[in-house]
Amino acid sequence: MRKLWLVFSQAVTISLAVLFVVATLRPDMVTWNGRSGSIITIRETADQPKGGAHAVSLRTAALKAMPAVVNVFTTKEMKAPRHPFMDDPLFRRFFGDQLDDETRQSSSLGSGVIVGPEGYILTNNHVIEAADEIEVALADGRKVPARLVGTDPETDLAVLKAEAGTGIQAITFGNPGSLSVGDIVLAIGNPFGVGQTVTMGIVSALGRSHLGISTFENFIQTDAAINPGNSGGALVDSAGNLVGVNSAIYSRTGGSLGIGFAIPADLARKVMEEIVRTGAVTRGWIGVEVQDISPELAESFRLTDSKGTLIAGVLRGGPADRAGVKPGDILLAVENQSVTDSSTMLNLIAALEPGKAAKLKILRNRQELQIEVNVGRRPRPTERRTLE
Repeated sequence: MRKLWLVFSQAVTISLAVLFVVATLRPDMVTWNGRSGSIITIRETADQPKGGAHAVSLRTAALKAMPAVVNVFTTKEMKAPRHPFMDDPLFRRFFGDQLDDETRQSSSLGSGVIVGPEGYILTNNHVIEAADEIEVALADGRKVPARLVGTDPETDLAVLKAEAGTGIQAITFGNPGSLSVGDIVLAIGNPFGVGQTVTMGIVSALGRSHLGISTFENFIQTDAAINPGNSGGALVDSAGNLVGVNSAIYSRTGGSLGIGFAIPADLARKVMEEIVRTGAVTRGWIGVEVQDISPELAESFRLTDSKGTLIAGVLRGGPADRAGVKPGDILLAVENQSVTDSSTMLNLIAALEPGKAAKLKILRNRQELQIEVNVGRRPRPTERRTLE
């Protein structure tokens, strides 16, 4: 009996030793609670979010807006420089017409946004400027020719019309006025010609002006990546609605540095509708040159603040001159709307209807005066001086 007990004890000891070694070196070979390698029951979800495990996605906004964004291809015919030996009789004898001017084509690319089922497309003026041929590539892969309806260089906008037939999708306009700094936006376009691309960022600032990009500036600033080729593309909100037309970037390298600018959609829509209706944009004009009031100017004019804008020059025979406006006057208000700086003044004057009278509130020799001016039509940039 004692011998039997000794054998049993040795067998149990050896078994426990083997189990300890296996559990230490190969824990996966030991099963606890019917599961391999774990003594805790882990609950694993069987349903994964579509498209990955990200809880937040802007795919709905992107999918809504992308079909309305097109690639714009332009072609311009250019003559090669005249050969320096063109007039040498000896060279002409041997080479003949090979030295004559050659016509070459240069191409560029940009983006555009379909804004109506009729095929109207918004883009930047600098994208199609001086182009001889314009072609747009739709999101479904079709390439169709487009014609220029009209341009507005002072806002850097242009309207095209593509005969795309059926099946095109127009974008939905949003309300840029409801945007706030920090709102998420998407930029859609064709950067560097790689194809339609969506980038994400936030609204960095609103109402950017005095940038020297265009005459009328009220830009939305964003850090969504905007690169060459994105010009004329869409800036959309988190619901996929158009809030801006991408126009320019600040860059020292030619690539995105996180400072991009878009024209607000409400301004773009107003310009587009007037171009479609009349072929051009008509704005008010009074023929003055203005200057912001610096603290030094305010002190020299003995002003209590820097509001308003200084009339630095008056076009002889222009609307303001005929109304009695003089250099040195300070414009305080246009039609009872306060003027804070030259940019505000420019927008207020441009909004006036040519041919109608408008009231100006000016300060002359520290005395406020009311002057009525008959508003003229703002000349096109090619025919205008530097007076507003």
